Amino acid sequence: MTHSDPYEIVRREPGQAPRELRDHVAIEEPLEIRVGGRPISVTMRTPGADEALAAGFLLSEGLIRERRDVERIAHCDVESNCEGGATINAVVAQHVALDLVKLTRHVFASSSCGICGSATIDAIRKSFPRVESDLVVDAALIQSLADRLRAAQPTFEATGGLHAAALFDDTGAIRHAAEDVGRHNAVDKVLGKALLADELPARRSILMVSGRASFEIIQKALAGGVPIVVAISAPSTLAVDLASEVGITLIGFLRPRGFNVYSNAERIR
Repeated sequence: MTHSDPYEIVRREPGQAPRELRDHVAIEEPLEIRVGGRPISVTMRTPGADEALAAGFLLSEGLIRERRDVERIAHCDVESNCEGGATINAVVAQHVALDLVKLTRHVFASSSCGICGSATIDAIRKSFPRVESDLVVDAALIQSLADRLRAAQPTFEATGGLHAAALFDDTGAIRHAAEDVGRHNAVDKVLGKALLADELPARRSILMVSGRASFEIIQKALAGGVPIVVAISAPSTLAVDLASEVGITLIGFLRPRGFNVYSNAERIR
């Protein structure tokens, strides 16, 4: 599946005549996520890995925790009695006690959960177990991750318009990677892939994001049991507070000359 479309553009540069060129632009389309046929969310995403995106969303919302909680996730069609354009439907296992009231995305501000505070952090901490992991990695391994993530961003190379996320193992090898116009969606896709592969909780893994680390990124890492989160850019205060509370090592400003460790620095040697 292609993740970009070509457009006819006019390139303007100082001192040069305008040029007509073709430029690839990242695709952004809506996806409705349903559970048991009931609509619960609409997200703007880059098509691709929609099943994983839905699984990751349900994981980070606390509706499911592991692979056995999901019977199937599939796009809606006539046969599934679930028509509706770009719509994906998740059927959870009978042992899962669905509490759709727990859904939080309609409450959290999309930037970095601007209305959250200590009460919300406490609620998140009670919803998911603290991350327990004996993972300790070398600073040199963390330093190598930026190039490895960049190598897993083919659509970014073509468009310059996508976020990326990847889940690395304790040797620095990529287990799962994803690109999307939304950085939260990219993380959902990566964690959803891990869940569907029955690899959660990911206690010996590193989650890396191509942008900044917001509250929701840390919440998603907590849901997946990931002990280390690395961001190319800055963290928010709420991200640092939550990471400190739940046992996640948060790294930001990963650059060729070094990085900052904002919480639980004992995992980096």
